[in-house]
Amino acid sequence: MLLTNINSPEDLKKLQPSELPQLANEIRQFLIENLSQTGGHLASNLGVVELTIALHYLFESPTDKLLWDVGHQAYVHKILTGRKEQFPTLRQYKGLCGFPKMVESPHDVWETGHSSTSLSGAMGMAAARDLKGEKNHVIPIIGDGALTGGMALEALNHIGHEKKNVIVVLNDNEMSIAPNVGALHNYLGKLRTDSTYNRAKDEIEHILKAIPGVGEKLLHLADRFKDSMKYMLVSGVLFEELGFTYIGPIDGHNMELVLEAFRTASHTKGPVLVHVITTKGKGYEPAEKNSMKWHGIDTYKIETGEPLKVKASTAPAYKSVFADTMIRLTEENNRIVAITPAMPDGSGLIKYAKAFPERMFDVGIAEQHACTFAAGLATQGFKPVLAIYSTFLQRAYDQLIHDVARQKLNVVFAVDRGGLVGADGETHQGVYDISFMRCIPNMVIMAPKDENEMQHMMKTAAAYNDGPIAYRYPRGNGRGVPMDAELQVLPIGKSEIVQEGKGVAILSFGHIMDVSEAAVDLLKAEGYQPMLVNARFCKPLDEELLTRLAKEGYDIITVEEGSIMGGFGSAVLEFYAQAGYNVNVQMVGVPDYFVEHGSVNEQRQEIGLTAEMIASHARAFYPANKQRA
Repeated sequence: MLLTNINSPEDLKKLQPSELPQLANEIRQFLIENLSQTGGHLASNLGVVELTIALHYLFESPTDKLLWDVGHQAYVHKILTGRKEQFPTLRQYKGLCGFPKMVESPHDVWETGHSSTSLSGAMGMAAARDLKGEKNHVIPIIGDGALTGGMALEALNHIGHEKKNVIVVLNDNEMSIAPNVGALHNYLGKLRTDSTYNRAKDEIEHILKAIPGVGEKLLHLADRFKDSMKYMLVSGVLFEELGFTYIGPIDGHNMELVLEAFRTASHTKGPVLVHVITTKGKGYEPAEKNSMKWHGIDTYKIETGEPLKVKASTAPAYKSVFADTMIRLTEENNRIVAITPAMPDGSGLIKYAKAFPERMFDVGIAEQHACTFAAGLATQGFKPVLAIYSTFLQRAYDQLIHDVARQKLNVVFAVDRGGLVGADGETHQGVYDISFMRCIPNMVIMAPKDENEMQHMMKTAAAYNDGPIAYRYPRGNGRGVPMDAELQVLPIGKSEIVQEGKGVAILSFGHIMDVSEAAVDLLKAEGYQPMLVNARFCKPLDEELLTRLAKEGYDIITVEEGSIMGGFGSAVLEFYAQAGYNVNVQMVGVPDYFVEHGSVNEQRQEIGLTAEMIASHARAFYPANKQRA
C-alpha cells in the first residue's frame, strides 16, 4: 500500500511517476470506504484524484498556492497533506471540515464553500507575490460549472489583462451539482471534441522543427499563420483572446498526460489555462452513473450504493412541499414562473420543471443574474419565484436591493436552507438572510412554523402584489403535521397566538417553533404559564400585539434560528425603543461568530438555541413576577 506512507507532499515526491496510477487507485478506494461511513462529497472527489496527485507531485505546496474553487472537491488534497487519519471525523462536530480550512493545515491557502471565487483570490495572491518579489506559482482549480459564474469571468479578464503568472486548471467534468447551462458550457463542449486544431498545430511544429538551422525561425514567423488557423479550425478561441496560453483539452485520468501538461504550464510565462477533462464519480459505478445523486451523500453500502441511514421522519421534506405547492399555484395563476441558480434538484424544482417546462428557468451558477432576471420578468407582469438557498442569496445582495426592492417589483424569494444546515458548516449556514433582508425598504419577510403553514405562506406570497416578499424555510423534513386542503392568504404582518399566558411571552419566528414549544412544556411542568406566539412575520412586525404585550407588562423572549444581530429579536427591540416602551427583551438565536460543521442539534447546543436555555431565560424573568405565574 503506497498510501500508508503518504503523509505529506514530500512523501508523495519520493514515488516514481510509474507508481502514481497505483496511488490514485488506493486513494479512490480510501474515499469510497471512508465516505461510506461518514457521508460527504464523493463524486466530485473521485473525479479529481489524478489531477490532485499531479499538482502536489510537481508543485511545492504551500509555497505554491493551490486554490480549490467551491472546495468540496478538496478531499484528495487533504489526504495528501497529512489529514487522512482524520477522515473518520469528516464533517462531524469538531472533526475534519468538508471544505478547505486554514486552521487545519498551512496547505489550505483559500477557504471557500461558494463557487467562482478562486480566480479572484488567485489574482490577489499573484499580485501580492509580484509586489513582494517572490517567484511561487499560483494555481486555482475551477470546475466548468463554476466558470459560468460572473465573478469567475471577471477574474479571467483581469488576469489576462495584467498578464500575471497564474496557472488556471479548468476541471471540466461537464457536470456541476446540476447539468450546466449556457453558451460557455457549449463552447467547452466544442473544445472537448475538436482535436483538429491541436493535431494540426503539433504536426506543423514538428515539421518546421525538423528543418536544420531555420526551423526555429520559421516557427516564429508562423505565429500569425497559427493564429489564423485557430480561427479556421476552432469555433472560438475564448481563453487565448482573454490573454491565456491554452493547453488542452487533456484526459484528466491519464497521469502521464496530466503531468506533462502541468510541467509545460509551469514553464510558460503569463497566464495559462490547462483544460482537463474528468469524470465525476470515476472508479465507483453508482457514482459514475448518477453523479448528481452522489454529489453529496449520507452513509451507504459500498457494494450497492444503497443508503445505510433509514429516514427518521416520514414527514414531507420542505422542498417537496415547495415543489407541490408551486405546481398547485401555477395551475391557478399563469403569471407564476420559477427560477433557480443551478439547484433544480436541491430546491425541489425538477418536479415543477416536468409539469411546467416552459415556466422553469435554470440560469446556472449565476445568482446575481437570477435576481435581476426575476426583476425583468416582474416588470412585464409575471410573478417570478426565485428558489435560492439562504447562503447563495448573499451573492445577489446588490441586485436584491437595487433591481428588485428599489423598483418595488413583485418578486417572490423562496429562501431555502434558512437556519443552521449541519455538516456543510459555516460557509453554508443560512443564518444571515433575516438580518440582511430586514433593512431593505419594501421587503416583506415571513417564516412558517411548519410545512402546513409554509403552503399558506406560499399562497400569501403569490397573492401579494405590493413589492418583493420572502419566505424562509429550513433544510430537511417538516414536522409531520396535517396539511390543510384549502390554501389560505395570511394577513400581512399578523402573528398567531398559539397559547395565551401570563408574565412572559415567547415570540418564536419560523421553524424553531418546535424548540419554543418544548421550552413551554418545561415551564408548564414547573407551574409557569408563558404565552407562546408564532410571529410569522419579521417585517412588518405585529405592532398591535407588541403594544399589547408592553402595556400588559410582559417580559419577552424572542427565538429565531438566525443571527441575533439585526434579526427578528433586534426588530422587536427597535420597535420598543422607538415607541418608548420599557420592556425586558431576551434574544435567543445565533451569536456573532461563524458556526462550524456538525449536526444541527450539536450546533444548537453550542450556541444555546435549546428549550432549556429558553426556559432558563423565562425563569430569570419570573421571580419578579410570581403573581403572574
